[in-house]
Amino acid sequence: MQSCYRLLQRGLSRSHQAVLSAWHCILSFPGSLSRSPIQSYRGVMRAGDWLLSQRTYLPVLRSIFRRLVGILVLVTAMIGFLVIAVDPMQWLAPLLPVRLHTAFGLIYVDQAYVQGLLTTLHTDQIVFGVAIGISSLLVLTAGILLVQDPMQALKSLGSGIKSSPMAFIRSPITTYRRLIRVRNWLLVKVEYLQSESQKWKTAFTILKLPYSVLRSMGLSPQMAATFLVAGSAVGGGVVVNETILSERSFARGDSGVYSAQPTANDLVSWADVPTAYYEDDNTLRVDLGATPLGLLEIDSVTVGTAYANSTLPSGETSVVLVGGLPTTSSPAFTETYLEVGHLIVDRWRCTQLTLANIEVFDLIVKQNASDGHSFAPVAGVPRARGIGGGNRADAMITSGGYYDQIKITAASSGQNGFVDVMRLKNIYTKGGTCTLSRIKAGTIEVLLNEVGSGDGLSAKDFTIATSVIYKTFTNEDNVEVLISPPS
Repeated sequence: MQSCYRLLQRGLSRSHQAVLSAWHCILSFPGSLSRSPIQSYRGVMRAGDWLLSQRTYLPVLRSIFRRLVGILVLVTAMIGFLVIAVDPMQWLAPLLPVRLHTAFGLIYVDQAYVQGLLTTLHTDQIVFGVAIGISSLLVLTAGILLVQDPMQALKSLGSGIKSSPMAFIRSPITTYRRLIRVRNWLLVKVEYLQSESQKWKTAFTILKLPYSVLRSMGLSPQMAATFLVAGSAVGGGVVVNETILSERSFARGDSGVYSAQPTANDLVSWADVPTAYYEDDNTLRVDLGATPLGLLEIDSVTVGTAYANSTLPSGETSVVLVGGLPTTSSPAFTETYLEVGHLIVDRWRCTQLTLANIEVFDLIVKQNASDGHSFAPVAGVPRARGIGGGNRADAMITSGGYYDQIKITAASSGQNGFVDVMRLKNIYTKGGTCTLSRIKAGTIEVLLNEVGSGDGLSAKDFTIATSVIYKTFTNEDNVEVLISPPS
């Protein structure tokens, strides 16, 4: 037994031999007792005292015992869930009845008794819920035993509860510090974006410098762009191919004559490509005809002599002309009208604005300021009007540009032009009159315009002639004020 004691001493000094040393002592213990009872007893006592004094392996033994108990509890919980989910009578029936003779008497368990217990379990909601709760608690207990020492878990829980008040007290400070970090990160990104934006702005300013110089020399925007594009032809043929040879476009604000009438060869883009244009003519002209146009919109343009080196076309007095054309004998031409569902004249700046030869169901004139006005429309019975027509022309929309003149007419003899909505907004003019004539419309709105040439209120620069026939007329908040001519 003394040899066993020494063996244990050597084994415990090296952890990987501890189990083998203990097992060797256990196997040799019966033989030691048969040879020398007193000596064996003394050896066992010394070994036991020494083992108790060594605490190196007590945590290991506790861990092994804890895991064994955890496994047993987990198996019990799984059996409980199995009994709850599946009727186990098919497996228990061959084993029943069971007779056990104990000190307290005979215990007899038959199939009827077990079946009654199972029936109660599955039919009584309280019992069923308690069974599920017990099984769930056993699973939780097994998880705690298998994962962590219960005492350590309780200590961790206690530490968490103990530290919660201080964490709650410090949470505003912690939150504030996090917000500061987020704020600083965001400010760094914003400063970087601002610096990059300024760099790009400077780069674009340098790129547009040639265009700005040409504009300062009095060239129109279209002419300045033409010079720049033509000059770039020296640098490479690709630029010539992609820019100079590209078609003009209504949407891009190019001048020219645009016809909202399809041709046999172009049934798609015909409303956006001019049918004719001249390099020395900066007029924007739209010819409407039998094919209805759904929407015509011109926004934010400057017309007439309002920009440097611009002039009205020869023989023209109107800087903006919207409407049909009169009958003439040479050349022979039969009078035409524009038929419009809804015409909007919004925020024009004109020297003179004239409405004449118009039939309109609903005439609305509101919030205009003029250097003298004269409204003399005549009540009549024009009909309400809207323009349909099925497969209409594509919408024509443009924004921004400089033109010598804008003309929207029905240019084919005897053929009225049709458009459902015509929206003409923010048009700044100089050098001629703004004229709306020979129009048949459902609704005409004249809103927020400024009209005047600085010649006094008696001159009546804004006129609605007696040839304007209406069904309903709204005249609100129109004022006469001294207005200087456009600069």
